[in-house]
Amino acid sequence: MAEALNDQDPQQQQDETQPDPLEEVRRERDALQDRLLRTAAEFDNYRKRMDKERRDLAEYTAGEAIRDLLPIIDNLERALQASALDDPLRKGVELIHKQMLEILRRRGVTPIEALGADFDPNVHEAVTQEESAQHREGEVMEELQRGYKVGDRLLRPAMVKVATRA
Repeated sequence: MAEALNDQDPQQQQDETQPDPLEEVRRERDALQDRLLRTAAEFDNYRKRMDKERRDLAEYTAGEAIRDLLPIIDNLERALQASALDDPLRKGVELIHKQMLEILRRRGVTPIEALGADFDPNVHEAVTQEESAQHREGEVMEELQRGYKVGDRLLRPAMVKVATRA
């Protein structure tokens, strides 16, 4: 039996101890392929993250510019409330007000509907509370200043008067 072991071809014994060069090349190819896929995935994730950050920055900047316009709209609304129906300037103020609201609408800005709604601290700012038998407790009785949202983001909360139990 010892002779049988010694009878093995010396080349065959050498092959068993040395790795197969073809198998080594395959392992190296698989490792490089894996690295390539991971690098491509990392780059794709980076690109998506940069696109999202760019969109968020543009949305934030637009929101800031729109927020600067809101006091102008408030003043136009006050001018309309204070002017008489037969005032010749009223028509011009109404047109400008409509144009401003249309610009906001095109930019995705929506007013917050506050009157008659339950007080929500996420979108309302309670300026005052008043006892009332005609309103539910926590119901918004009066909107003192309109609030606005762009998409799901709050630009400005609505300033409201909230009812309490009489």
